[in-house]
Amino acid sequence: LLPCTSTGFERCGEKSGDKTIETFGRLDFAFNNAGVEQKNTATAEIEEQEWDRIVDTNLRGVFLCMKYEIPLLLKQGGGAIVNTSSGAGIVGIKGKAAYTAAKHGVIGLTKSAALDYASQNIRVNAVAPGYIDTPMMVRFTGGTAEGREQVISEEPIGRMGQPEEIANAVVWLCSDAAAFIVGHTLVVDGGQTVQ
Repeated sequence: LLPCTSTGFERCGEKSGDKTIETFGRLDFAFNNAGVEQKNTATAEIEEQEWDRIVDTNLRGVFLCMKYEIPLLLKQGGGAIVNTSSGAGIVGIKGKAAYTAAKHGVIGLTKSAALDYASQNIRVNAVAPGYIDTPMMVRFTGGTAEGREQVISEEPIGRMGQPEEIANAVVWLCSDAAAFIVGHTLVVDGGQTVQ
């Protein structure tokens, strides 16, 4: 679908869906890759506005994308959706309660939607990336060599992942090779959450 902010998707969601069909003729799969980070803050110290910002983008944004994608997929007889969770959707992260709650929520939302539409030939799954070398990670590490090394030290594989490695997982989940995968969260994190 065409890019929309999570807060604007309600207004432009149907238009984006119409534009997608107009441009490409159909929607076969969707990758809902919403994510904004949270500053390190203890749970009781998170401002409500910050909580809402994180949850609105990371969880509500995924819901709104699916709300407009699923009817398009139903019209054509099926397809696949992949939602982005995070390693923080698998484990708790100290100082990241809003982010962790939203990313756990994406996994629950994915499972429920998967059960709602599996019998109608729509497969809904998620990916849970670990530390991926993106601009978001630059902000997370403070853009310093020391911050980067700290992050890498938490990865058993000894490096950050690359965006292409997440893209490969998403493409596989959307492909016929994953035709029997429903409601699953594929963890792509270099072993970070294995520990």
